Amino acid sequence: MRELETRHYPMELRVTGDDAAPKLEGHIAVFNQLSEDLGGFKERIEPGAFAETIKTQDVRALWNHETDLVLGRMSAGTLELSEDEVGLAFRNTPPDTTWFKDRLVSLRRKDVTGASFGFFTDSDEWSTEGDGTRIRVLKKVTLVEVSPGVTFPAYPQTAVAMRSMEAWLKQDPGAVRVLQPLDTGAGNLAALDLRKRRLRLKEQVL
Repeated sequence: MRELETRHYPMELRVTGDDAAPKLEGHIAVFNQLSEDLGGFKERIEPGAFAETIKTQDVRALWNHETDLVLGRMSAGTLELSEDEVGLAFRNTPPDTTWFKDRLVSLRRKDVTGASFGFFTDSDEWSTEGDGTRIRVLKKVTLVEVSPGVTFPAYPQTAVAMRSMEAWLKQDPGAVRVLQPLDTGAGNLAALDLRKRRLRLKEQVL
């Protein structure tokens, strides 16, 4: 059974239109950019990774991964997704509801600038850079939901990716096998706290 993964990005979010009929536009994901260190590897998304899934899946847009706060849906025409030269672009017509109008204030103030998406990995590829950095390339995914409005735009490590890396290491005896431990020293307490909050966000999706 496949497990759902999530990825988060700082997002260039545009709120267009007026308060009576606002639109949300921007990019949910970007191509060919390495993530931060995920605890032993970095990751990037290959162009075309979303090409098939956005044609076949009825993807929903959610606020901060909350399934009861639906911003739009592809089959309803309130969510549009497409690949461009930057990455996975979106255009959303949010609902005319009180809960969204309240959150629109945070969007306009730039208090919320993160995007996230939930997906299943269909195809990935691993390699090792000259400096020993392990790279995971997402080549094809099945998209489940996008969240153009998350509080902590980060790029969390997932158990699914770690298992994929371990399988690759077994096939490639020359790969560097030493994982970098999380530094929990006094200077990294803030980072540790943020990681815990990311995991809680992931649990909401699962």
